[in-house]
Amino acid sequence: MESNTRYGWTRRLPLAAATAGAGAAAVTWAAPGGAPGSDEPVHVVRGASATAYRSLAGSVAHDLPAWAGTALEAASEGTLLLLGLLLLLAGLSALRRHDVPGLAGVALAAAGAVVAYALSEAVKLLIDEERPCRAVAGALAVAPCPAPGDWSFPSNHATLAAAPAVGVTLVRPRGAALALPVAAAAALLRVLVGVHYPHDVLAGAAVCT
Repeated sequence: MESNTRYGWTRRLPLAAATAGAGAAAVTWAAPGGAPGSDEPVHVVRGASATAYRSLAGSVAHDLPAWAGTALEAASEGTLLLLGLLLLLAGLSALRRHDVPGLAGVALAAAGAVVAYALSEAVKLLIDEERPCRAVAGALAVAPCPAPGDWSFPSNHATLAAAPAVGVTLVRPRGAALALPVAAAAALLRVLVGVHYPHDVLAGAAVCT
């Protein structure tokens, strides 16, 4: 009962469910035309998500120098390292304070990241959504477009960013001020460098909430 009160599980679990539902609704609205079970890869070339992709990724490719694009690509990977470090620090802090519920929360967050990644990979194989850097006519990506068969929906990076951010938020709520913006940046960067649609990263984040 004490740990429930301290970490606010009873308040946060309904919020997580609501967030996941909102994410699913946003994905459905933003990416029309995608359906599982098709013999051909799904090409999303219309709708709000494709329009936002053209605007965001196109602006980066046209308006920024090449070195800035390379920096954004590196930052896309660096955000995952930073979030992993934040979760590790939350675990070390709980260990120093002999905070068993906190340690359990960190362990669950780490295990949840593995499960969420596996689920993300399973959904990729079910949907077969082509990467926007191949599907969208005239698309310009500053990052190399992943090989054919490396599907776009959902974004594994967004999943792996959201999992530790949620863990840090639950175990060390004050850390949310850093963890959540970094996770949001990790997701946005995948769109900016041209390898994901916005609905991909929304779905990737929703997988672990």
